Amino acid sequence: MKKRSVDIVVLSDLHLGTVGCHARELTQYLNSIEPQMLILNGDIFDMWNFKKYYWPKSHMRVIKCFLSMLANGTDIYYLTGNHDEVIRKISSLQIGPLFVKDKLLLELNGEKVWIFHGDILDITMKHTKWIAKIGGHGYDMLILLNRLINYMSKKMGYGKMSLSKKIKDNVKKAIKFIDDFEIAAIELAIQHEYDYVICGHIHQPKIRGYQNEEGSVIYMNSGDWIENLTALEYHQNEWSVYRYYDDKFIKRDATAELPIRKSIKKTSIIR
Repeated sequence: MKKRSVDIVVLSDLHLGTVGCHARELTQYLNSIEPQMLILNGDIFDMWNFKKYYWPKSHMRVIKCFLSMLANGTDIYYLTGNHDEVIRKISSLQIGPLFVKDKLLLELNGEKVWIFHGDILDITMKHTKWIAKIGGHGYDMLILLNRLINYMSKKMGYGKMSLSKKIKDNVKKAIKFIDDFEIAAIELAIQHEYDYVICGHIHQPKIRGYQNEEGSVIYMNSGDWIENLTALEYHQNEWSVYRYYDDKFIKRDATAELPIRKSIKKTSIIR
C-alpha cells in the first residue's frame, strides 16, 4: 500500500499501557503515513494506570512504528503530559532525531505555532492531582465495562456506544470545562502573539478560530486514541483533523518499510 506523505503529524493521549488504548488501529494509521515530523503531545504512556502484567503485543507494535520512523528520517518530538509527567525529569533530552520537551514552538511559513499538552491549564491537575488520578482509574474501569456492554449489544444486533465519552461530555458540558480550557489556551496564545496553539489533554479533537480585542489565534486539539481515534495533520500549508473512522483506506495492510525522505524546508524550531 502506498503511504500518504504528511509534513507534520500531531498525536496525543494514546495512553499506551491501558486497556482503553486502540493500539491496533493506531498501528494501522502509523503504517499508512510518511510524516517528516511526528509530535507526540503528551499522555503517550499512561504511567498513572500502568500495570506490569498488561503490555500487549499491539502496544509494542506502536513503539516499533515510532522506532521505524526514527530510523527512516522522521524527527520525533515527545512533549510531556500529566500521565507521563515523570518524563519531565529528562526534558531537553535529545537522542539523534528524538527530542524530549515540555513544549514546542514552530515557525511554519512565517507563522508561530505553540504546542503543549495542556494539563497546566487544568485547575484539577494544578491543585487536586489525587482526584484526577482516582478519576483515571475509574475511567479505565469504565472502558472495560463499555467493551462488555458493546459485546452484548453486538450479539443482540444493536450498535456500539461509548459510555465513557457520553459521561465525560455531559459532565464537562455541565461545568463548562472544555470551553474554559480552550479559552484559557486561546487567551494565553494571543497574549504571546502566537498564530496557532495546539493542545491535547481533554480528548476533544478540534480546529477553532478565535478573535478578541487583543488579537486572533487558531486553537487546535489532536484528540485521543481512546475514543475519538484522531490526529492533527499539516500538509501543503494546511492543518486538518484526521479521523480514523472516516478513513476508507486504512483497513488495508500497510506493513511496508518507510522510505528515507528529505527534511521540511519551511519548518523551523524556535529554541
